[in-house]
Amino acid sequence: MSLLAKYNTANIQKFLDDVDRYSIGMDEWLHRFNNLSHTEANYPPYNIIEESDVSLRVEIALAGFKKSEISVYTENNKLFVEGKKEEENSTNYKHRGLAKRSFTRAWTIPDDIRVEEVLFEDGLLTVRLQKIVPEHQKRKDYL
Repeated sequence: MSLLAKYNTANIQKFLDDVDRYSIGMDEWLHRFNNLSHTEANYPPYNIIEESDVSLRVEIALAGFKKSEISVYTENNKLFVEGKKEEENSTNYKHRGLAKRSFTRAWTIPDDIRVEEVLFEDGLLTVRLQKIVPEHQKRKDYL
């Protein structure tokens, strides 16, 4: 019987019990799934682009935001992007198609990913992420 056939959604608890019983150090990694931040709304829209095996780019559309209204930070293996926008009470919209509201987006990231660069240009926030590859795992050519 293959490993994939052994576990499915009906017996997920058995899978978690087996991980605890037959592995060392994996419990912390798996328990992170329990702490995932779920964003209920689909705002703001974003892309995650794989640039290479060790490099990712997150693009977030933030039309109407100023750089001073956006913060990007990491904490407890999470990447946070927050936008603080004050409501415009005096504006009388006939149609409001741009949602300029405050938000918080969070993604869980592993220990070996770091933020390399954060850019905000023309309403697009770009966060470049880089995987940290230890020296002993990097390619070494000997001939």
